[in-house]
Amino acid sequence: MYEKIVLVTRKTRLEELVERFNTRPQARFYIQHSGGDFSLYEREHETYHQSLTQLKAALQGLLKMQIIERTFLPNFLFAETDLVITIGIDGLVVNTAKYLDGQPLVAINPDPQHIDGVLLPFKVAQAQAVVRKLLQNQAAIRPITMAEAVLNDGQRLLAFNDLFIGRQDHVSARYRLAFAGQQESHSSSGIIVSTGAGATGWLSSLFNMANGMLRGFGGEMGEGLTRPQANWETNELYFVVREPFVSKTSAAGVVCGRVTSDTPLQLESQMAEGGVIFSDGVAADYLAFNAGTQATITLARQKTRLVVG
Repeated sequence: MYEKIVLVTRKTRLEELVERFNTRPQARFYIQHSGGDFSLYEREHETYHQSLTQLKAALQGLLKMQIIERTFLPNFLFAETDLVITIGIDGLVVNTAKYLDGQPLVAINPDPQHIDGVLLPFKVAQAQAVVRKLLQNQAAIRPITMAEAVLNDGQRLLAFNDLFIGRQDHVSARYRLAFAGQQESHSSSGIIVSTGAGATGWLSSLFNMANGMLRGFGGEMGEGLTRPQANWETNELYFVVREPFVSKTSAAGVVCGRVTSDTPLQLESQMAEGGVIFSDGVAADYLAFNAGTQATITLARQKTRLVVG
């Protein structure tokens, strides 16, 4: 079934600091001069690379192995016969998942003492056994629903947690929205579309804001708004329009809803430039969403196949 392991890694914060300041001594000087503890970055770096070394040794001989750093994901082509392993924080799982198309994903926690790892079921010591179970077709896999944005020119983008549709800057996004038989033009700070897996993230902050405003301005609010209690397999998405502005040319009648395969969210850009659609907080990997571009937001055909046992 599988011909190759693709091991996805990430740079440590220390490595990113060294890239920024050219050398480790210069990075140390900057952190210490700012009152920080540079040893925290060094320990984190050492722990990660010790785990990475142990993981590579454990996987040696099981299959051919290719190692890529996460910044190369947008340009990497995964084969159908790849078995994908990540070693890093939960965000690395999220960043990797949207570039897969049915390949199983094994997520390894490199530092269980400091990383909670909601999406990281396994420690390094368990990796070899998990891969062997996959090779024997005995592993437990959890299918996780993803969101998808498809443009009228055929471009598409997947999201594990959420999609953002708006602008690159802080200028209002202008677009026409169509949902469940209703249409209107908007001027807003953009739209968040969340999956069930992402409902505890960006979407939850919007509910926190709305409930805070109800408490501050609305007097007695009872229980307030309740965020959707969705699981990872839920076959619906949730969209919220951020800060919609009402004017002679823009409305705020449709500002939230549940997207299903039968009720997609349709958007048409009215922005001359600066419009974007990106997913999971990775603003550098985006689809341009400018005038003449139409986007359909719906459930993705494929699901993330996260190995859980």
